Amino acid sequence: MTTTTEIPNEEAVIRQSVTDPESFRPLYEKYFKKMFLFLHHRLGDKEIAADLTQQVFLKALKGLSKFQYRGLPFSAWLYRIAINECNQHFRKSKQTRIVTLDDADVSHLYEELTTDQTLENLHQKLPGILQKLTADELYLIELRYFESRPFAEVGAILEITENHAKVKTYRVIEKMKKLFLL
Repeated sequence: MTTTTEIPNEEAVIRQSVTDPESFRPLYEKYFKKMFLFLHHRLGDKEIAADLTQQVFLKALKGLSKFQYRGLPFSAWLYRIAINECNQHFRKSKQTRIVTLDDADVSHLYEELTTDQTLENLHQKLPGILQKLTADELYLIELRYFESRPFAEVGAILEITENHAKVKTYRVIEKMKKLFLL
Protein backbone atom coordinates (compact mmCIF):
# COMPACT_ATOMS: atom_id res chain seq x y z
CA MET A 1 0.00 0.00 0.00
CA THR A 2 2.79 2.48 0.79
CA THR A 3 5.16 2.06 -2.10
CA THR A 4 7.37 4.79 -3.44
CA THR A 5 6.88 3.92 -7.09
CA GLU A 6 7.22 6.69 -9.60
CA ILE A 7 4.18 7.95 -11.40
CA PRO A 8 5.13 8.56 -15.05
CA ASN A 9 2.94 11.64 -15.55
CA GLU A 10 1.95 12.84 -12.12
CA GLU A 11 0.36 16.02 -13.44
CA ALA A 12 -1.97 14.00 -15.69
CA VAL A 13 -2.91 11.71 -12.78
CA ILE A 14 -3.76 14.76 -10.68
CA ARG A 15 -5.95 16.25 -13.43
CA GLN A 16 -7.72 12.92 -13.96
CA SER A 17 -8.28 12.52 -10.21
CA VAL A 18 -10.33 15.72 -10.12
CA THR A 19 -13.17 13.97 -11.96
CA ASP A 20 -12.28 10.33 -11.16
CA PRO A 21 -11.35 9.95 -7.46
CA GLU A 22 -10.25 6.33 -8.01
CA SER A 23 -7.37 7.71 -10.11
CA PHE A 24 -6.00 9.30 -6.91
CA ARG A 25 -4.85 5.89 -5.60
CA PRO A 26 -1.29 6.02 -7.10
CA LEU A 27 -0.73 9.43 -5.49
CA TYR A 28 -1.99 8.14 -2.16
CA GLU A 29 0.24 5.07 -2.35
CA LYS A 30 3.28 7.09 -3.37
CA TYR A 31 3.03 9.73 -0.64
CA PHE A 32 1.25 8.03 2.27
CA LYS A 33 4.38 6.87 4.07
CA LYS A 34 6.12 10.26 3.73
CA MET A 35 3.12 12.13 5.10
CA PHE A 36 2.58 9.62 7.91
CA LEU A 37 6.23 9.82 9.01
CA PHE A 38 6.22 13.61 8.77
CA LEU A 39 3.20 13.80 11.08
CA HIS A 40 4.34 11.00 13.38
CA HIS A 41 7.66 12.75 14.02
CA ARG A 42 5.76 15.83 15.11
CA LEU A 43 3.04 14.16 17.14
CA GLY A 44 4.76 11.12 18.66
CA ASP A 45 1.51 9.14 18.45
CA LYS A 46 0.93 6.62 15.66
CA GLU A 47 -2.85 6.63 15.91
CA ILE A 48 -3.19 10.39 15.76
CA ALA A 49 -0.61 10.55 12.97
CA ALA A 50 -2.57 7.94 11.01
CA ASP A 51 -5.83 9.86 11.53
CA LEU A 52 -4.26 13.14 10.45
CA THR A 53 -2.60 11.47 7.46
CA GLN A 54 -6.02 10.30 6.32
CA GLN A 55 -7.30 13.85 6.75
CA VAL A 56 -4.43 15.18 4.64
CA PHE A 57 -5.34 12.88 1.77
CA LEU A 58 -9.06 13.50 2.14
CA LYS A 59 -8.50 17.27 2.00
CA ALA A 60 -6.09 16.85 -0.91
CA LEU A 61 -8.61 14.81 -2.87
CA LYS A 62 -11.41 17.26 -2.13
CA GLY A 63 -9.22 20.22 -3.05
CA LEU A 64 -7.55 18.79 -6.15
CA SER A 65 -9.44 21.17 -8.42
CA LYS A 66 -7.61 24.05 -6.66
CA PHE A 67 -4.16 22.47 -7.09
CA GLN A 68 -1.97 24.26 -9.60
CA TYR A 69 1.10 22.56 -10.98
CA ARG A 70 4.01 25.02 -10.71
CA GLY A 71 6.97 22.75 -11.31
CA LEU A 72 7.18 21.58 -7.70
CA PRO A 73 6.36 18.04 -6.64
CA PHE A 74 2.82 17.26 -5.57
CA SER A 75 4.31 16.39 -2.18
CA ALA A 76 4.98 20.10 -1.50
CA TRP A 77 1.22 20.71 -1.56
CA LEU A 78 0.64 17.66 0.66
CA TYR A 79 3.23 18.91 3.17
CA ARG A 80 1.40 22.25 3.32
CA ILE A 81 -1.86 20.44 4.11
CA ALA A 82 -0.06 18.24 6.67
CA ILE A 83 1.42 21.28 8.42
CA ASN A 84 -2.02 22.87 8.59
CA GLU A 85 -3.54 19.67 10.00
CA CYS A 86 -0.75 19.36 12.55
CA ASN A 87 -1.11 22.99 13.64
CA GLN A 88 -4.89 22.58 13.91
CA HIS A 89 -4.41 19.46 16.04
CA PHE A 90 -2.07 21.30 18.41
CA ARG A 91 -4.49 24.23 18.72
CA LYS A 92 -7.43 21.93 19.48
CA SER A 93 -5.66 19.55 21.84
CA LYS A 94 -3.32 22.07 23.45
CA GLN A 95 -0.77 19.29 23.20
CA THR A 96 2.91 20.20 23.25
CA ARG A 97 4.75 19.70 20.00
CA ILE A 98 7.56 17.16 20.02
CA VAL A 99 10.59 16.73 17.82
CA THR A 100 11.94 13.27 17.13
CA LEU A 101 15.66 13.29 16.42
CA ASP A 102 17.34 10.61 14.37
CA ASP A 103 21.07 10.90 13.68
CA ALA A 104 20.57 10.02 10.02
CA ASP A 105 17.95 12.76 9.63
CA VAL A 106 19.94 15.53 11.27
CA SER A 107 23.44 14.92 9.90
CA HIS A 108 23.22 17.94 7.56
CA LEU A 109 22.00 20.09 10.43
CA TYR A 110 24.97 18.98 12.54
CA GLU A 111 27.28 20.02 9.69
CA GLU A 112 25.69 23.48 9.57
CA LEU A 113 25.94 24.01 13.31
CA THR A 114 29.32 22.59 14.21
CA THR A 115 32.21 24.95 14.49
CA ASP A 116 35.02 24.00 16.81
CA GLN A 117 32.63 22.29 19.21
CA THR A 118 32.50 18.53 19.36
CA LEU A 119 29.71 16.69 17.63
CA GLU A 120 28.91 14.88 20.88
CA ASN A 121 28.37 18.21 22.67
CA LEU A 122 26.03 19.35 19.89
CA HIS A 123 24.18 16.04 19.99
CA GLN A 124 23.46 16.64 23.69
CA LYS A 125 22.38 20.26 23.26
CA LEU A 126 20.33 19.96 20.05
CA PRO A 127 17.01 18.85 21.62
CA GLY A 128 17.07 21.85 23.99
CA ILE A 129 18.00 24.21 21.16
CA LEU A 130 15.15 22.94 18.99
CA GLN A 131 12.68 23.47 21.84
CA LYS A 132 13.63 27.16 21.93
CA LEU A 133 12.63 27.68 18.29
CA THR A 134 9.23 28.97 17.27
CA ALA A 135 6.92 26.60 15.39
CA ASP A 136 7.68 28.39 12.09
CA GLU A 137 11.44 28.21 12.68
CA LEU A 138 11.16 24.54 13.52
CA TYR A 139 9.22 23.82 10.32
CA LEU A 140 12.00 25.45 8.30
CA ILE A 141 14.64 23.29 9.96
CA GLU A 142 12.57 20.12 9.73
CA LEU A 143 11.68 20.55 6.08
CA ARG A 144 15.17 21.55 4.99
CA TYR A 145 17.31 19.27 7.15
CA PHE A 146 15.12 16.41 8.38
CA GLU A 147 13.05 16.01 5.20
CA SER A 148 15.87 17.13 2.85
CA ARG A 149 13.52 19.37 0.86
CA PRO A 150 15.07 21.88 -1.58
CA PHE A 151 14.53 25.56 -0.78
CA ALA A 152 12.02 25.92 -3.63
CA GLU A 153 9.82 23.26 -2.02
CA VAL A 154 10.31 24.65 1.48
CA GLY A 155 9.15 28.02 0.19
CA ALA A 156 6.12 26.53 -1.55
CA ILE A 157 5.16 24.47 1.51
CA LEU A 158 5.43 27.46 3.83
CA GLU A 159 3.90 29.81 1.26
CA ILE A 160 6.95 32.06 0.97
CA THR A 161 9.42 32.63 -1.85
CA GLU A 162 12.39 30.34 -2.36
CA ASN A 163 14.74 33.22 -1.54
CA HIS A 164 12.82 34.05 1.63
CA ALA A 165 13.02 30.37 2.65
CA LYS A 166 16.82 30.52 2.26
CA VAL A 167 17.15 33.75 4.22
CA LYS A 168 14.86 32.58 7.01
CA THR A 169 16.60 29.19 7.23
CA TYR A 170 20.05 30.77 7.53
CA ARG A 171 18.75 33.17 10.18
CA VAL A 172 17.43 30.22 12.17
CA ILE A 173 20.79 28.45 11.78
CA GLU A 174 22.54 31.57 13.14
CA LYS A 175 20.09 31.67 16.05
CA MET A 176 20.77 27.98 16.74
CA LYS A 177 24.54 28.58 16.68
CA LYS A 178 24.15 31.33 19.28
CA LEU A 179 21.98 29.08 21.45
CA PHE A 180 24.59 26.34 21.12
CA LEU A 181 27.28 28.60 22.50
CA LEU A 182 25.24 29.56 25.59
